[in-house]
Parts: sequence; C-alpha cells; structure tokens
Amino acid sequence: MINLNNYGWNDKLNQLKQESIHKVLSHGRVAVVHRTCYEIITESGLLQCELTGNMMYGKSDFELPSVGDWVVFQPFDESKGIIVDLLPRERMLYRKKSGAVAEKQAIASYVDKAFIVQSLDDNFNVRRAERFVVQILEADIKPVLVLNKADLGFDRQEIDKAIKHIARQMPVFITSVHHPKTIRQLQESISEGETVVFVGSSGVGKSSLVNALCGKPELLTSGISLSTGKGRHTSTRREMVLMDGSGVLIDTPGVREFGLAVDNPGSLAEMLEISDYAALCRFKDCAHIREPGCAVLEAVDNGILDYKVYESYLKLRREAWHFSVSEHEKRKRDKSFSKLVEEVKKLKSDF
Repeated sequence: MINLNNYGWNDKLNQLKQESIHKVLSHGRVAVVHRTCYEIITESGLLQCELTGNMMYGKSDFELPSVGDWVVFQPFDESKGIIVDLLPRERMLYRKKSGAVAEKQAIASYVDKAFIVQSLDDNFNVRRAERFVVQILEADIKPVLVLNKADLGFDRQEIDKAIKHIARQMPVFITSVHHPKTIRQLQESISEGETVVFVGSSGVGKSSLVNALCGKPELLTSGISLSTGKGRHTSTRREMVLMDGSGVLIDTPGVREFGLAVDNPGSLAEMLEISDYAALCRFKDCAHIREPGCAVLEAVDNGILDYKVYESYLKLRREAWHFSVSEHEKRKRDKSFSKLVEEVKKLKSDF
C-alpha cells in the first residue's frame, strides 16, 4: 500500500475531493503524461489511465491533466482505469505555448519549489534565469537557482556579480554530482511531502541531479557529447519520482525558449529589483524609457543599476504586456462565443 501523503496528499486536497460529484471514487497523482494515457500514482500502485470522452474533447490542452495534478479515477482492472475528474489546481507552473499568441502550456502543478538548473559552462545565462524567476514567482512558487557541474571550473566572482540582483530573492546552490557534499546540501533543502520541479535548458544535468538526490538511477541520462564537450539532452517527457523519506521531484525536458505567460507585467519591476528606483520617479505612470525625472534611468546612468538588467526588464515587460493584452482579447472572444452558444440553445428550445 502506497502512502499518498508522501506524494503531497493533505487535508485540503481531501476537502476538494469531497466537493467532487465523484468523491466516492479513488484518487491519485499524475506521474507521467503520454500522448493518449496517463501514469497515475495511487494507493495500490501505478495505474495506466485514459480520459473520459467529455474530458478529452471538452477541454483545451491546458485544461487536460498534467504531471503533478491530482485526479479522481474509476479503476476497471488491477492496472488500468479512467480519469473522470481533475481536482482544482494550485501553484501551476506554465509557460507561453510556442508559436501561440496567448496560449499557456502546463508544465507541472501543485509545485512548492522550482529548481532553475544551469550548468557552469557556456550554458550559464543570467537572462534565461531571469525569465524562469519571473514566471515561477508569478505562479506563487518558490524559485531556487541551482548552478550545476561545478567540477568544470568557473569564476565564482563573475558568477556572483551576474546573479546578485536575483540571488537576493532565492537560495543559490552550486552543485556537482561528483561532489556528494553539494548534493546533500540540496537534499536538505527539500522537505517531506514537498514537490520540486526541475527546469532549464537541455544538457544541464537535471536528470543526473534527480538521480543523485534519489540515490539511485530513477531517470535515463546521457554522458558528455564528444563533439561539443557539453551535456546531451535526455528527458523527453515530464516525469515524477519520489525521494526516500523526503519530497517529490519532477524532471522536465530541456527548453530552448521559455516564453512568458505573465498576466501582470507591472510585477516585473519588483521581481528584477527595479521597483525601489521606480517609486522615486517624478511620474507615477513612468515607463522608464525617456521620461524626465525617471529615477530608473538615473540609476542606470550612475551605474547603480546594471544596464543589462534594465534592458532585460524592458524586453520582458514588452513580452509580458503582449501576452497580457492577447490573453485579455482571447478571453473576450471566448466569452462572446459562449454567449452565442447559449443564445442558439435558447433559440432551439423555443421551437
């Protein structure tokens, strides 16, 4: 018998289940998502489940179960079942879907912490880390920066200088799977029942870190590419595993681009530590571009605020604003369409 409390089940989730019309059925957590089926962790073990027709065809891709979701299911034999309901989500990490204007792609739900993994080689990119931090904080998830492959050698002073504006908002760990002490320190930061998602580019060692934290090879990994000298991409799906006596880890495939799906562009100033300067601007609606009396521009001119951070802020704000406006228009269209459907239904009932 599996204790689902180890996977994050709690009294609040139990209350949510009691509000479901399917409350008498069993529940479990999505561990792996395949194209047409889901692997669910249940009290009796791992179950292969499919969706009901209503769920499969009546919901958008974003609304379908994702890794970390809690679902209610109807078993029909020892190893298979049908998902009939999805419990309300909390702390859902998502990004803007590639190629879409205002569509979100779910990464994982019920996440407590997100480990932003970068390797201490050419992959290190503070601008990319900023993107992850912004989206993670937007989802009310605690960000953690994990700088991996410390055995490769790096300039600690340069790294500290590059990340100082985001390091004040989150813990920073420098790790190597070849240095057990650094792995133990990372293990100690994960509490029992906590869910941690690993995000980052391909080849930074996310799967290797998960295996090291679990103390056994739970996930498939690849070695260093002989042609590039860099780590090779291994993960092709999001997958959840359990640490012995501790938390739940979710590995994710590497991403080349992490598009922002932020509904409140104004929050970026605080996330990138620009808000203190912005509060001193002459005009409350200052855009921090060319307005007179702009304290942000003054801080940049005086070298107090790093120009690259300021430039990144403007870029991310523009991207977040574009998504926010597009999302608003999309909701407006969906609302109008729903209203039209209701009117058609009413018209049919009158005949």
